[in-house]
Amino acid sequence: MSLKDRFEALAASTEQTSVSTLDALFDALEPVDEASLIGDWLGGVFRTGHAGEAQLPAMRWAGKRFRGRNAVDPIISVDDGGQRVVNDVMGPASIRNVEYRGVVTATMCYDKHPIVDHFRKIDEDTLLGVMDRKGEDMPLYFYLRRLR
Repeated sequence: MSLKDRFEALAASTEQTSVSTLDALFDALEPVDEASLIGDWLGGVFRTGHAGEAQLPAMRWAGKRFRGRNAVDPIISVDDGGQRVVNDVMGPASIRNVEYRGVVTATMCYDKHPIVDHFRKIDEDTLLGVMDRKGEDMPLYFYLRRLR
């Protein structure tokens, strides 16, 4: 089974996925360059038991918007009219190359919080992300699909 097929099966699953399974997939993927993040992305989350899994639906999280290296809207929500809007609850973020799990890859760094989201490439329009928050023992795994 290809890495993309493994990813798609996990993304479609309604069952809980172990962090170790997602770690193994993440480690097998290629790094992402900063420029390839630019654009709008639709987001989804993996069920691993992380507390953030309940918070994202409560915020009506719909993805992220990368406008530039120092201009990221990390929380895009859906309003009552179904439109994608910037949710400022976490403030802005930036993109930097950061080493994570032994590989330097594009990483989104929240400007006001000790949280970073590291990305690896499934393909040009699909990313596997992992949120690493200072003080938490467990990462939050999510994915992004480019909106065209």
